[in-house]
Order: sequence, then C-alpha cells, then structure tokens
Amino acid sequence: SIDDRTDLDFARSVVSVRGQNFRELQFPEAIMTEIRQVLESPLMFGLRGEVLHLDQGYVRRIFYERAKDVDLPKELLSPRVIRHSRGIELLRGDVPLKIVQQFLGQQSPTLTASYLHFSREDARKIVHSHIRREAMKKTSARNAFTGTINRIKRGDLLVEVEILTSTGLQVVSIITAESADNLELREGINTTATIKAPWVIISTGDAPTSARNHFSGKVQSVQLGEIEAEVLVTLDEGTTVCAVVTSQSARVLKLEPGKPVSVLFKAFAVVLGM
Repeated sequence: SIDDRTDLDFARSVVSVRGQNFRELQFPEAIMTEIRQVLESPLMFGLRGEVLHLDQGYVRRIFYERAKDVDLPKELLSPRVIRHSRGIELLRGDVPLKIVQQFLGQQSPTLTASYLHFSREDARKIVHSHIRREAMKKTSARNAFTGTINRIKRGDLLVEVEILTSTGLQVVSIITAESADNLELREGINTTATIKAPWVIISTGDAPTSARNHFSGKVQSVQLGEIEAEVLVTLDEGTTVCAVVTSQSARVLKLEPGKPVSVLFKAFAVVLGM
C-alpha cells in the first residue's frame, strides 16, 4: 500500500507506512539513494504511485532465489526472518524496546521482546561491556577491566585482590586494608579495575619482571608525538589496552601494528572501584 510519490521522504531518508498503525521508518541514506535512482529510471514512467504494489508471492520467490545464490536455506532468507532479524539487531544495539516495537509496527512489546534469547555467555559479555562503558565515563583512566573478585588475600597493612574478567583475564590489585574495608570488598562481587595509560609498560622480550600483571598481545596502532607515543595493544583474548610511552622507547622497541608484545603493569598501579 506504499505510494512511492507521497510515502518516500528522500530528504529525511524516511518511509511512511500508513494504515491502522501509522509509523515512519528510518532508512540508510545509501538505500534511499538507490531507490530514488530506480524510481527516476525511464522504465518507471507511467508506473509511479504503484511501483511498490508488488505481489507477496513474487517478492518471496525473489528472496528464495537470492538465498539459493548464496547457499542459504530459503527459510533463513524470507522477508519475515529478515524483518525479525533486524528487530533483534536493534534490540541488541541498545535501541529501546518501545522504539523497536514501533519500528516493526507490532501491537505488543511482549512480542517484540520475545525475539531476544541470550545465552549465559552473551549475557556476561553484554554486562561486561556496559559496566566498562560506565567505568570509562567516570574516570580519566584509559584502561578499565570489569570482573568478579576471585580471591582476596589480607596482610597487615595491604590487601591483594584478584579479579577475573568475563573474558578470562586475571588482574591483580594491591590496595590498603582501609581502602578494602571502605569498598566492602568480598569474593564473588563485581568490581572495576582501572589503570592509567602512563603506568602500562610495553615489552618485546621475555625478561623477568616484578609486575604482577603480564599479558600478551599485538600492537594495534602507534601514534608518535615529539616526546610521547600512544600505543594501543589488542590482548590475545580481545581486550584493548592503551599505553603511553616515550617516543624514543617506541622507536627502540620498533613498535608497529601487528608486532607481538607484552603488556605489563604493577599491582599497585591498579585502582579498584565499585
């Protein structure tokens, strides 16, 4: 029932779907540009207003042909599956449920919510990502590791805390007993460990070190300044760590994207937050 003459707003990249549940759908600009080019084709002369009045069976057959071309079972490339898949993408991209419901034109938010099924691993990664984003907003530290306190070892004045992240990293922090009491630390609770970039050490060898936290990875990027260099390293399990070293050190270590390195930081450099 879409009228290509009145329901396509190319200036805003919006398609209006009229009827009982009127809604406006935001389309990518590139897609709207292609649609406009098709409509302006001489082949469309005399068909404007009815170009999109297509038989549903014909549309499905086209989808099934494309599925065959890319070796997908046709039940995975039907219009319905693609529509629902888009709903899942939006929900997992933190688009509010109510907005996704309106986007799909569904009567009940319960139906929209039923699209989402998360495994325990998915849930753990989503929470990890959310907590990490929160931590980065509240601190000037470039590096934040979120996880669960796995072990606490108390001394006379200091407390050693071991955090296990959702991706399997073990990060060790040493803080004062007073700080541990103020934070009410205990095993099994979530915490965030932050390390400022200047406290991160980059190494290209296997020499012994006193740093308790030692992870391997590869250089992602290097930005050289006159005095300092910012180095991003992707650890083997996927976490990105930022280090600030002197430009001279970066040159001596011959740091460049793809080079295997070790990332080190002392336990005293790890700040815990709740």
